[in-house]
Amino acid sequence: MTMDPDTLRGRFAALTTAHVADACLRAGALVRCAPADVRAVLPGARSAGRVLPARHAGSVDIFLEAIDRAAPGDVLVVDNGGRTDEACVGDLVVLEAQAAGLAGVVVWGLHRDTVDIRAVGLPVFSLGATPTGPQRLDPRPAEALTAARVGAWTVGPDDVALADEDGVLFVPAGRVGELFDLAESIRDTERRQADRIRAGEPLRVQVGFGAYLAARAQHPTLTFREHLRAVGGAIEE
Repeated sequence: MTMDPDTLRGRFAALTTAHVADACLRAGALVRCAPADVRAVLPGARSAGRVLPARHAGSVDIFLEAIDRAAPGDVLVVDNGGRTDEACVGDLVVLEAQAAGLAGVVVWGLHRDTVDIRAVGLPVFSLGATPTGPQRLDPRPAEALTAARVGAWTVGPDDVALADEDGVLFVPAGRVGELFDLAESIRDTERRQADRIRAGEPLRVQVGFGAYLAARAQHPTLTFREHLRAVGGAIEE
């Protein structure tokens, strides 16, 4: 990863996943979001770190092996195929991850032991909870510790996981500095726009919405996004 874990967490602390997603759009990078149902177990939780992938096949040993290989600040990303018939992560795995210095856990599947996980305090994001653990033991995939699928995306150690109350976003580790720079610029523009709205200047005035409508009447293919880029707005990206 091109940014050390402390710097990554420190810079993300002043951003949101929405800011970084908009930065991806502006930079021409894929916007790789976990499905919207992947939510924080503890409200307000935030996490940022290199992806530590683990594909679940019915036993917690894969998580222990992944954690054994982890670096402090990693985020354990668990691929359980989005299953909703079993929980694959419980409080002991989360506690073990915390003790190893991990920054969080993202589960493409369900968790259990919700009360105990909340007491641990490590950020955990999952599809929800169910009381039952796995009742199967499948063959271990060859790529079990090298890649994890979350929704439509396959991620691995060359990616960074960013998570907050808006959800989970994956970005290339090699571009995280560039994307954070853009995200900070977008954040600052949006804050200035919000201050001006509160001071009585409507957003429509700030972004020249009337001029946009007039220009679109002359050039029907003109998009609002193109107009915003021309005037320095930051509503959509």
